[in-house]
Amino acid sequence: MQRLPCACAELRKAARVVTRYYDLALRPSGLEATQFTLLQALQFAPGITQKRMAELLGMDSTTLTRTLAPLRRRGWIRSSPGADRRELRHSLTAAGQREYERALPYWENAQKKLKRALGAGEMDRLLDAAARVGEVIASAPMVL
Repeated sequence: MQRLPCACAELRKAARVVTRYYDLALRPSGLEATQFTLLQALQFAPGITQKRMAELLGMDSTTLTRTLAPLRRRGWIRSSPGADRRELRHSLTAAGQREYERALPYWENAQKKLKRALGAGEMDRLLDAAARVGEVIASAPMVL
């Protein structure tokens, strides 16, 4: 593939290609990569607030609400008010936990294949670089 001179274009292109890869890998589970990512986030951070989850995933709260809605309708997540009534906390239900565990082997297989294709060191550098870009832009998007 030809490389474009724009970081935004290259990162978006990579995100689309990687999302298609994980969507294909997760297809037998019936989940899409976006759905699995939400279940995974809730697995690793049970009771996370809406605000913190939006930050973790790099999403705005409104988009996160729309993305969580189908999972809530399926009974995979529960949302409850936090200490502050304006705060909303999300957790996996037992059904959501089962769904996550059912899809996990498909994700693990995709992750393992990508790591093998890139090499372990390159995979770690990729994850670190992606996280760093997100941190830098989120901390001062208009000041850069």
